[in-house]
Amino acid sequence: MAPNIRFNKITEENEELSKLYRDQLKDTTEIKNYDFKLQIVWRNVVLMAALHLSAVYAFYLMIVSASWKTNLFAFMLYIFSGIGITAGAHRLWAHRSYKAKFPLRVFLMIFQTVAFQNDIHEWSRDHRVHHKYSETDADPHNATRGFFFSHVGWLLCRKHPAVKEKGSQLDLSDILKDPIVRFQKRYYLPLVLLFCFILPTMIPNYFWGESLYVSFFIASLWRYCWTLNMTWLVNSAAHMFGNKPYDKNISPTENIATIIGAVGEGFHNFHHTFPWSYDASELGFKYNITTGFINFFAFFGQAYD
Repeated sequence: MAPNIRFNKITEENEELSKLYRDQLKDTTEIKNYDFKLQIVWRNVVLMAALHLSAVYAFYLMIVSASWKTNLFAFMLYIFSGIGITAGAHRLWAHRSYKAKFPLRVFLMIFQTVAFQNDIHEWSRDHRVHHKYSETDADPHNATRGFFFSHVGWLLCRKHPAVKEKGSQLDLSDILKDPIVRFQKRYYLPLVLLFCFILPTMIPNYFWGESLYVSFFIASLWRYCWTLNMTWLVNSAAHMFGNKPYDKNISPTENIATIIGAVGEGFHNFHHTFPWSYDASELGFKYNITTGFINFFAFFGQAYD
């Protein structure tokens, strides 16, 4: 009896969010055909190429000159900035699959800023469009356009008009109700400079004497580039390679490399079938660092519902 009462209570409290979950399901309405020609944004191409070349050089520095503390620090930043995306922008704000109290939301906002993948509001908008119009022209990283496009190419060209049209129609008022999201959106550039580049460079130098040069390349550039690619694998590899135990009629898969690299986000066939599930997988903590993180804070009452 008690479990049913509890379930009914939660369902009643979350009625508004339940509607949001239903709205996130794939839209079957026809998407307008646009006379669209691919437009490459060369500035983004140059910046992304420079970032990846810098990351290769940084990897060399990790082997030949960096302190093990600097390498470990960079790895830990990758994990926590990844959690800022997975537990924060993705599961908390984009999907509203659980709730978090103010201190935890601040914590997640900071680490989502470290990841530097657009502010929470913009990230959530693109992700909701991705779910609602998955594998169509309105999908920002449409996997039917190939691995390279869904991995990074979508950031190197102008958005398809259908992405802009459908994105502008989404109701994101629930996200902007959060003062933490509004604060980050307003001060995003200085916050990114501080949390993604300045502090990761200064901390190894101040605490264990690493050179600013090495710290910048490893803890800032390599860590940033690595985290980006692990996140992008969810858009590319996890839509192409793996098994489909929950819905064989969709492209998302269960991809072990992405499960590990994207700290638990590779159970993608499950996630696209049940986008409202806070743990984004049936197997709970098994290889799912993000779920373990949420459960840890749930123990202290910071994460709930």
